[in-house]
Amino acid sequence: MNNVRLNTLYIMTEGAYLHRDGETVRIEIESRTAAAVPIHMLESIACFGRVMVSPALMELCAEKHVALNFLSPQGRILARVDTPGTGGVRLRRAQFRRADDLAFRLEIARAVVAGKVQNCRANLLRSARDAADQESQPVAAMRNAAERLANNLLQLPLASTLDEVRGIEGDCARVYFENFSLMTPVAPPALQFAQRTRRPPRDPVNALLSLFYSVLTHDCASALSAAGLDPSVGFLHDERPGRPSLALDLVEEFRPALVDRFVMTLINRRQVSPEDFITRPGGGIELSESVRKRLVGAYQERKQESRLHPYLQSEEPIGRFPALQAKILARVIRGDIAHYVPVLFK
Repeated sequence: MNNVRLNTLYIMTEGAYLHRDGETVRIEIESRTAAAVPIHMLESIACFGRVMVSPALMELCAEKHVALNFLSPQGRILARVDTPGTGGVRLRRAQFRRADDLAFRLEIARAVVAGKVQNCRANLLRSARDAADQESQPVAAMRNAAERLANNLLQLPLASTLDEVRGIEGDCARVYFENFSLMTPVAPPALQFAQRTRRPPRDPVNALLSLFYSVLTHDCASALSAAGLDPSVGFLHDERPGRPSLALDLVEEFRPALVDRFVMTLINRRQVSPEDFITRPGGGIELSESVRKRLVGAYQERKQESRLHPYLQSEEPIGRFPALQAKILARVIRGDIAHYVPVLFK
């Protein structure tokens, strides 16, 4: 029903009520206690849909620096109850000054786009290696797409404006998604990916991607806040009202490995079927509530897998990688580290 893994509590039940019981978060559904979680276990809480939270619990979350986010049933962040993180006002002032430094913005933008493109290449090359017929046309197409992404990477150091960096990222995303369906070779017709659509997603694969991109955005926003940064002031993404721009910056390097590969696995292992989705008025597609809970639980299990963090050279659960990268980014902003290095997955 609800899942606690790696210090994140996801509430997926419509009508759930969260309130404070001493130093514990108590979850009630239809006036019955469904779960109770000590606040010290949590870094963040994500509430999907019509979930109620008491003012006393909001106060406790603020006191303990536990991020509290409210999301739509599809996973889009609607609101965030936030408090200053451990970095304090000096770090945030440094972040704001850096956001006005076009040279610094360009350097961070190049880094996060490079990380995203490299991880997209890794997905394509891994799927090509895993294919049963190594001489097939799909394998050749995936390898060719990976080569095109590699060629675009060579253009990143030459990009002199943010628009040029975004143009390279957009071209790479187009090539990647044009070949996305080749990485789910056993998908039934209803789960074949055609093109990226959002707000609302128009097919089941886009519904999966949108949901877990939003979950990842919640995790990144919480990690940045805990590191003392403002998730709204980014470097690659421009500032807009309500947009967590810095969280979206951090999301880029993690999309391919944490979300895309997870979605591909769900499809290739037949852990999701066309019957798991419903069509809303207007043509939007979304997961049914029960399946959404199950898959978020599977995503949380995935986050517990340990990997070697390439920069820190330590084994960590991959669900902790956004928090580690947020701390590294904070050190770059303070000037303790010269360059931001994104996480590359193999």
